[in-house]
Amino acid sequence: MSHSASDYLFGLLTLLPQGTLWDDLRQPGSGLYEIFDALSQTFMRFDQRCDDLRNELDPRYTDELLSDWELFAGLPDPCAVGLATTLQTRRADLVSKLTSPGGQTPAFYIALATAMGYSIQIINYSPFVCGIGQCGVTPLMSHGHQVRDYWTIKILGPRVTYFRCGESECGIDSLTKIDIAQDLECRINHINQAHKVLNFLYEA
Repeated sequence: MSHSASDYLFGLLTLLPQGTLWDDLRQPGSGLYEIFDALSQTFMRFDQRCDDLRNELDPRYTDELLSDWELFAGLPDPCAVGLATTLQTRRADLVSKLTSPGGQTPAFYIALATAMGYSIQIINYSPFVCGIGQCGVTPLMSHGHQVRDYWTIKILGPRVTYFRCGESECGIDSLTKIDIAQDLECRINHINQAHKVLNFLYEA
């Protein structure tokens, strides 16, 4: 919590020596009082900027240092160009890039999509196996065992970004921004396993 200018002024005046002369100098209107009053304003601004820096150190809340954070994280990458334009989506992409642990499971891709503001389902196919599959229930796949390498990623609607006080920028961000999942497709294809064949399906 930052201190006010009056807090610093009180502290500075308290440090003065005791005595009648110094008591007079502690009163408003004296030259020393005016100097200390100006110093206290400077100390207050420095204190506030230190608080601002603490917020900037967290990529979830960064504002002034957002461009520096993006440079550190290698953003905007080709997947985000033209799409991550609002303050919220830029922060979301930044946090997603910095915190992604990597992975190859459906759960990893679902978590990645959630971090980017999308909701998806992944259909993971498996071939018919005698003794495990059920006739009339488990479908026969024309690709045989290669069907294990096919995924259908169902995207359950666009990403809707609403203007939020404290998160969006007045005069820059629109009240509502709707994005189809081009950036998500790009990101998943970029980190996709070499043997996986992905099919993206948009839910109407």
